[in-house]
Amino acid sequence: MSDLYEMPSSASLDDTDKLIISMLHENSRVSYTDIGKQVGLSRVAVQMRIQNLVEQEVIEQFTVVVNPAKMGIHVSAFFNVEVEPQFLDEVAQKLENENAVSSLYLMSGPSKLHMHGIFSTQQEMEQFLIHTIYPLKGVVSVDCQMLLKRYKSRMGMKL
Repeated sequence: MSDLYEMPSSASLDDTDKLIISMLHENSRVSYTDIGKQVGLSRVAVQMRIQNLVEQEVIEQFTVVVNPAKMGIHVSAFFNVEVEPQFLDEVAQKLENENAVSSLYLMSGPSKLHMHGIFSTQQEMEQFLIHTIYPLKGVVSVDCQMLLKRYKSRMGMKL
């Protein structure tokens, strides 16, 4: 394989890029040298490819996955928050700045925000509902489901 590489402007990925991303997905701390051995490129070529993937925003961030229970966070809940359409962006902006909110999505259907929240206790979750969500202008209803058991959780997209 050639060490020369330039990311196509369309950000299309070749098999080597996909393999590099897959390896980083499994262990984002893997060295450029170890990746290079697996994909047949030099350390510098791997570093350039990863840098290009970051610059093209194919790779958005490198992060760590934390076990919530080990951090004292024992309540995980999913919320469907129905919002009047004219208040949707305002409510979303307020919720995305809350530490308890780990993910927030606009879903199809009647102006629903789908949100995942994590809390130390059920009482903390209750206070979040009462003092944070319910008072937001435009919130019509809130449906909450608590996570009982996690079978699979994925950070990012696996190729």
